Amino acid sequence: MNIQQVYRGIPTQDGAGVSIRRAIGSHLVREIDPFLLLDELHSDNPDDYLAGFPSHPHRGFETITYMLQGNIRHKDSMGNEGLVGSGGVQWMRAGRGIIHSEIPEQSEGLLWGFQIWVNLPAADKFGAPAHYDLPADTIPEFETPAGARVRVIAGYTDDGREGPLQRSDIDLQLFDVRLPADRGFSWSVAPGHTLLVYVYSGELVTPPARYPHGALLVIDASQDWQLVAGEEGAGVLLLAARPIGEPIVRAGPFVLNTEAELRQAIDDFQNGRLVSSDG
Repeated sequence: MNIQQVYRGIPTQDGAGVSIRRAIGSHLVREIDPFLLLDELHSDNPDDYLAGFPSHPHRGFETITYMLQGNIRHKDSMGNEGLVGSGGVQWMRAGRGIIHSEIPEQSEGLLWGFQIWVNLPAADKFGAPAHYDLPADTIPEFETPAGARVRVIAGYTDDGREGPLQRSDIDLQLFDVRLPADRGFSWSVAPGHTLLVYVYSGELVTPPARYPHGALLVIDASQDWQLVAGEEGAGVLLLAARPIGEPIVRAGPFVLNTEAELRQAIDDFQNGRLVSSDG
């Protein structure tokens, strides 16, 4: 297995002071085409998350919110409102513009989840916004012969299981894999695709190296590869997709292709034009 790069998520804050670990989207790792952001929120201290993410704009990409434990309520400028609970997913296409909020709906206990931003090609950046809530029971889950528990959030597996999210233009795959101690897992990814593995519990091992919680591995998809858990097992997010290969110009919640488009997005938001009357 050829691990091309290893990064560590860095502690930071976003929204109204929510404590997160950022693996993609920081000054260290700006983006890994087509993935623009990967945040993990993991805390049982309400002070770390209660304020949530009040209303804010987006344009030019998609967001995937995946909850391991806890509840977050989403509201947006299209009139959508939904609760993302443990094991559930919220998918949102910002397209030409959306304003939304994500606020924890609990006052105590563990809140543990992820937000992933996936880029859109230039041809789709100004399309209509959209939103879907996907409860936990809509996400296929299965066990491999080696004992790994796999949830298929996006894309498909080698044996044809399909997740509820599909991005055929980039062949997006997003799996949540929980590995027992010393067991392995692999799946097919087309050569040339981006292949990322984020460790959210336990650790992976490729002797003599060990990759603990917070490690982000960039793997060469053109070679055979296998993930192997350490003696305490491991939980990982697996992300794969075809790179879009277009210029990325971004600032805060806007991701476009040119500086002119970025300036327009900021001006549209400041002057109340980001969200159109028809959504």
